Amino acid sequence: MRPDEFDYALPPERIAAEPASPRDSARLLVLSDGVSDRCIRDLPDLLEPGDLLVVNDTKVRRARLFGHRATGGRVELLILKSLPGGEFEALARAHKRLRPGEVVPLEGGLLATLLERPEGGAIWRVRIEGGSGGLEETIERVGHVPLPPYVKRPDRPEDRESYQTIFAEKVGAAAAPTAGLHFTPGLLDRLVGRGVGIARITLHVGYGTFAPIEAERVEDHRLHAEEFEVTEEAAAAIAGRKGRLIAVGTTTTRVLESLARTGGIRAAKGTTDLFLYPGCRFEAVEGLLTNFHLPKSTLLMLVCAFAGRERVLAAYAHALAAGYRFFSYGDAMLVFPSVPRAPPVS
Repeated sequence: MRPDEFDYALPPERIAAEPASPRDSARLLVLSDGVSDRCIRDLPDLLEPGDLLVVNDTKVRRARLFGHRATGGRVELLILKSLPGGEFEALARAHKRLRPGEVVPLEGGLLATLLERPEGGAIWRVRIEGGSGGLEETIERVGHVPLPPYVKRPDRPEDRESYQTIFAEKVGAAAAPTAGLHFTPGLLDRLVGRGVGIARITLHVGYGTFAPIEAERVEDHRLHAEEFEVTEEAAAAIAGRKGRLIAVGTTTTRVLESLARTGGIRAAKGTTDLFLYPGCRFEAVEGLLTNFHLPKSTLLMLVCAFAGRERVLAAYAHALAAGYRFFSYGDAMLVFPSVPRAPPVS
């Protein structure tokens, strides 16, 4: 398969620069036997008692840091992952080429030393020092919300809340698990009242989730590994459910499917580089709540793998004609496979 088989034309004005307010007022395209236009608030009516929603409780770090070189040129760092000893994996951008050993003063009295860029890839190993108080606390104080580059505005104080899900607990993500942005406490209460369960797992969103495909063949692309954790409580809820297993987001999908391929869903902590594209079989997930994704992205390919490329791209065409808002701050889809899967054996 070629990446351009997952392309579609998107007018720039359809990219959401602001979140829906309130969160659960976002629109919801339901792709099941057909296509229907609903609202996130309808979710309790669209699910059945016994269904289990699995959400991602990662918390977005204020991962974008700005500084200046000795020559005055601006440098931007995007922290992807914490490493021991005050080191991080990060993306670095400057007008002129950055070099190993270069020291860049950052906001808040921090100093970043560019250590190495393994194999000439996009990701640097960086040491960050200085600031007042603990390092992570300083980053949270002076860092910027890592809004995606297609949101064509600077981050604002209100993004610190709106670009964070209500489930966020464990700091470590470089981007939000955006399907979870639509939930409110009131919506959760209604879901629980309907008999729908909620289980929380963790995948720290990193470069693997949003890196572009550069290979000519989709099958040749390799994802950068991302850290995950499934607790005993979450594993028990998944094993004991009576209804469907519905993943909230592509990140939770990848964790669930990774474990299903390696001995079953259980309490575990590790990394996953699972790349799901058409032709891959789904072993665990029976429903998917997800946002609308970038053309030719691995996220769109995952949705197409789950529900069929032609079917998903037709739903995207419907969404464009019907005025849906796209990407991180945009509207959502509730997707079921074209052929219902057998219920889990109790």
